[in-house]
Order: sequence, then C-alpha cells, then structure tokens
Amino acid sequence: MRIVSGIYKGRRLLPPVNLPVRPTTDFAKEGLFNVLNNMVDIEGLRVLDLFTGSGSIAFEFLSRGAVEVTAIDSNHRCIDFIKKTAEAFGATNIKAIKSNSFVFIKHMVSSYDLIFADPPYDLERIESIPDLVFSSGLLADEGMLILEHSARYKFEKHEHFSSQRQYGSVNFSFFKKS
Repeated sequence: MRIVSGIYKGRRLLPPVNLPVRPTTDFAKEGLFNVLNNMVDIEGLRVLDLFTGSGSIAFEFLSRGAVEVTAIDSNHRCIDFIKKTAEAFGATNIKAIKSNSFVFIKHMVSSYDLIFADPPYDLERIESIPDLVFSSGLLADEGMLILEHSARYKFEKHEHFSSQRQYGSVNFSFFKKS
C-alpha cells in the first residue's frame, strides 16, 4: 500500500501480515480520491475513519491536508500500527482509538466533516451504518459519509444517498447530510 498524493505521496504502509484487514486497493483508493477532489476541498476537513484497519485511507486524508483524522478500529494491533506509522511520518494530527465502531458512533459527541466507513464486507449490520451515522449527530452540517462495501449491498433508496462508484469489486456509496 502506498500514499497516492499529498505530503506523504509515495510513502509505503507496510502493515504486519497478521493484521486482520482487507485494505482498499490502490486502484480503488485513487478512484475514490479523484471523485472526492471534485466534490470537496479536503484541506481543513475533520475526518473520521471507522473500521480503519491499516489506516491507509486515514493517512491518505492526512497527506492531502485534512486538519484532523480520527481512526477507529477494534483491533489493538491495527491501532498500534497506525500509532507507529504516525510517529514515523511525524504526523501529530491523527488520533488512533481502539473501539468498536458502533459503540463509538453511539457515544461520541464531536462532529466530523467527512466520515469514511470500511467495515468488513460480511458484517451483518452494514446496512445500518448510514442510519446510525445520520441519527448520531456525528456528521457536521454539509457533511458527507462514504461507505465502502461489496456489490451485494444497495443504498440508492436511502434518504441521504447521493451517488455510488465502483472500482473492481470495491463499491463506494456517498451520502450527504444536507
């Protein structure tokens, strides 16, 4: 995995092989950020990365100028890897928190400009994530939720659904608050 653009462009993320993650492919990540570049100005955004895994997306947001990124994962090895990587990069504006993402959504009182969620594709409650995010108050006014998922899930009928993109087997559904 590599950082595609920004201040950390070209830097590699080398997570240990024992991390229980399914990293977003570089192809899908490049496609996602190409779309985002036409939708939002990443510089200055407060970003929440749920089910962060290796932190690849979190570091991409940091590299592109997000003012703050909060990375959530329930696996302590993932959180340790993100903290070590942040230290190696000299990144001080990333918070890696060990927590169940569903618990975090229910109990967090901050708000974020952009929320990215990449749950395991076989997660039973994946369809509930948009409703939980929008009912929690986690998303700032004019905020955006991006949910990565497999093709088996369809969100077009959700009231906040905006668009969907597919890159190989990776699907991104975009939801907007306003």
